[in-house]
Amino acid sequence: MKICSSKILKNEQVIDNIYKLIIEFNDDKILPGQFFMLKTLNNEFLLPRPISVNDCDDNSVTFLYRVEGMGTKVMSNLAAGTEIQALGPTGNGFDLDKIKGKVAIIGGGIGTAPLLYLVKKLKLKPDVYLGFRDITYGLDEFEKYSDKLLIATEDGSLGQKGFVTALLDFDDYDCVVTCGPEIMMNAVMDACEKSKAKNNSSKDIKCYVSLEKRMACGVGACLGCVVETKDGMKRVCKDGPIFEASELLR
Repeated sequence: MKICSSKILKNEQVIDNIYKLIIEFNDDKILPGQFFMLKTLNNEFLLPRPISVNDCDDNSVTFLYRVEGMGTKVMSNLAAGTEIQALGPTGNGFDLDKIKGKVAIIGGGIGTAPLLYLVKKLKLKPDVYLGFRDITYGLDEFEKYSDKLLIATEDGSLGQKGFVTALLDFDDYDCVVTCGPEIMMNAVMDACEKSKAKNNSSKDIKCYVSLEKRMACGVGACLGCVVETKDGMKRVCKDGPIFEASELLR
């Protein structure tokens, strides 16, 4: 992990309130699931914003983010060539060796962002299930790296109408990875537990979640992003954001 001033290579709108930001950053050890703390150099907002890695190569890192408040609004107006403060990569990332067998990747909304780099780095082609409220984005990239790609939208504008969790039979999978709204991830974790109970524990589906929490520092000092686990309170920024579902107390 390092902190530096990085040049913005691209910062463009994808759809309403969704932006793609690409910065110069040279680090070949970034793991899927890790994130950066990003901040303007002129202190237009005091605290940095945690943004997950959407993709990267040898010389740049790509972020997909949603404009929600003042900080991300300011960020969306930054032009190519502007310098931005980047602290990262931070967080524990996915353990790719544990994601094996028949794998389902389940993403919802902006929670799909960190899952793209994951599917690119996996040693297998997973089944990918993505859910959106209405407008979709980023589907072409997922299609390149997935065995199959299924979409759900709440308004039925694309794919199946309803929630993404209705698209799959959890009994079919050995491992499930999810990131998105908390209500969606809870539904995924519940479905994995029910599948295990239905099969009398003969098939233990591994379920990994990428948690999103508000945080101030991103390095574990402020304790503003703690989550309750079976081993006590843990910090999403330092001990996560990737957790095995069986660790969490809900």
